[in-house]
Amino acid sequence: MCGGRGTRLDAPVEKPLVDICGRPMLDRVAAALRDSSVERVRAVTSPHTPNTRDRAADLGLDPIEAPGDGYVSDLGFALDRVSRPVVTVVADLPLVAPEHVDAVVSAADGGAATACVPVELKWDLGASVDDALVFDHEGTAVCPTGLGVVGPADAEAGTHTDTDTDTDTHPTMYLSTDSRLALNVNRPTDIALAEDRCE
Repeated sequence: MCGGRGTRLDAPVEKPLVDICGRPMLDRVAAALRDSSVERVRAVTSPHTPNTRDRAADLGLDPIEAPGDGYVSDLGFALDRVSRPVVTVVADLPLVAPEHVDAVVSAADGGAATACVPVELKWDLGASVDDALVFDHEGTAVCPTGLGVVGPADAEAGTHTDTDTDTDTHPTMYLSTDSRLALNVNRPTDIALAEDRCE
């Protein structure tokens, strides 16, 4: 998913093209997906990210051009054009690794899963937290990372209306304390945090 406006980041380039340790976030996420068990990688762009669409095409990601009406709407648009189950990941998760992708796929077990991290981990790192996405999971405040699996049942039910990658009615929770999954680059301060942890 790489079609958002990225207004909170206020970068001189489109958000997915912001460099983290010398590589655009889009490139880093695409590499993690390609090195995982995922069979095919596509990029969901929008009219807000024409340069990202071009970069995705250069990377062989076969872009899906969504309308740019917001994350949930664009995700639903993309889901209508691919077979399921499907892994979804946001381009602002530059430290995602193949093992994260494979762990969420394994947790989904052919169904749906969403990767979350404890909010306390994000606070400890100094990472930005979108309070609108925070929820309670067994007494712990957690938030989605932007990595998940949309299961096959959702194609029939048409249930892509929830926030973030949690588009299923009952996805499996994959809770991680890996700091790499806690670093979404949404604000300028998040860039330095991610760069401090590049491998």
